[in-house]
Amino acid sequence: MDVIPAIDLLEGKCVRLYQGDYQQSEVFSEDPVAMAQHWQQMGAPWLHLVDLDGAKTGEPTNLGIIAQIAEALSIPIQVGGGLRSRDRVAALLALGVQRAILGTVALENPDLVRSLCQEFPGQILVGIDARHGKVATRGWLETSSTDALSLAQRMEGCGVSAIIYTDIQRDGTLSGPNLPALREMATALSIPVIASGGISSITDLLSLLSLEMEGVSGAIVGRALYTHNLNFKEALQAVGPGRLQDVPGPWGSTAIG
Repeated sequence: MDVIPAIDLLEGKCVRLYQGDYQQSEVFSEDPVAMAQHWQQMGAPWLHLVDLDGAKTGEPTNLGIIAQIAEALSIPIQVGGGLRSRDRVAALLALGVQRAILGTVALENPDLVRSLCQEFPGQILVGIDARHGKVATRGWLETSSTDALSLAQRMEGCGVSAIIYTDIQRDGTLSGPNLPALREMATALSIPVIASGGISSITDLLSLLSLEMEGVSGAIVGRALYTHNLNFKEALQAVGPGRLQDVPGPWGSTAIG
């Protein structure tokens, strides 16, 4: 299972939110490029980037920084936040980003998701962020009446490569992943599910590893790495290489979300 470090970009800085609250953000670095290089040097197989400004406004805001990171790294990166049109996704992938993560548009415009999956095979993921099991959109500022599992099944039908599932109530809290929800989603889908939110320890990663055969294929880790609750090299040693590299993509045999 791959352990993927996360960098959340807000006003050009690396931050972490608490339960998705923009008013509860903590800055961990003012140099996102250096931070990205750090995770690469530590052995990260992928890097997960979120444009929080873009997620909030619907307009990708940190493309300049994302371009710098893509140029500086040799490992692949996946990016989400504010990707709500074909042109924005195409522009992002043109920067050298390997995977685009769709969010709000998955709920509001599934036909666009299907079209993007056809145009960019293997490069489109959907991030499903849930609050009490319901899908949240627009940078987690709005909560819909749609069940997370129902949306995931629809997105599988659209051809997405993987689902990134985030439990907002656990994100940034270091309280552990929502294992029952992850198990339910993974067993209902045939595409990989990547866990996000609340992961704080080797124990958490091992609990996710126990779900690997059911389809949980990776873990995105943020705050725990920055607060040193979790040692990244120890995490890699604990869970080993993952199946994310077995999903076909346009860059060869590696892809997934």
